[in-house]
Amino acid sequence: MGDTVEEDESEKVEIILKTIGPAPPSRLRVPSFIKVRDLRRLIASNGHLPIDNLSLILRGTALSDIRNGDDVHIQLNDGDSLIVVVKPKPPVKDGHENDDDDEDLKFQLPQSSSRWKKRLYSFLHDKLKFPDILLMLIFTLSLKAWILITMWFILAPVAHRWDLGPLYMLATGFCLILFNLGKRKAGDSSAYSIFNEDFRELPGTLNADRLDRHIRAGQF
Repeated sequence: MGDTVEEDESEKVEIILKTIGPAPPSRLRVPSFIKVRDLRRLIASNGHLPIDNLSLILRGTALSDIRNGDDVHIQLNDGDSLIVVVKPKPPVKDGHENDDDDEDLKFQLPQSSSRWKKRLYSFLHDKLKFPDILLMLIFTLSLKAWILITMWFILAPVAHRWDLGPLYMLATGFCLILFNLGKRKAGDSSAYSIFNEDFRELPGTLNADRLDRHIRAGQF
């Protein structure tokens, strides 16, 4: 029994907590190898601090609970200093329009995403500092769309070499318009009579013939 206690104690280290503010430094015994989320929970309960607004800094690096979809573990040594920062709550704004706009511009990868997508997102967002609007564009496009974009860039130099650049751009514009027309349900009529059977117009459409008939009938 005594051996088990000694083994448990040998696996723990004493770290120094330096909380930003008037609070004096304190010491806390924790496991030497621990998850960041568990360490945050221990520090919050020990100092009666709000865990949601708690930020931890070790050796000049802010600690994150999750990276690439996995829990982050850290190795602590005896005597390590950990800076504890309690982030203030954001001020309450009178209007909510700006908050909604900011939330719309922030892109978050869905939790159901595959592991390779999470790793790619972490690399682009954390390492390369890609803006959220660009990340949104990258991860919302389908594989088919990326294949078409890649083929367009591959064929563009070929068209330029054969002096077909303007025609290539014109064809690209027509394709974009054609593929974005959408599909009508059965029985629906287009606003343009040329696309309807027998060139049938929508009720209430005002054209030159109808205007002429109204004038001849004395309705104007």
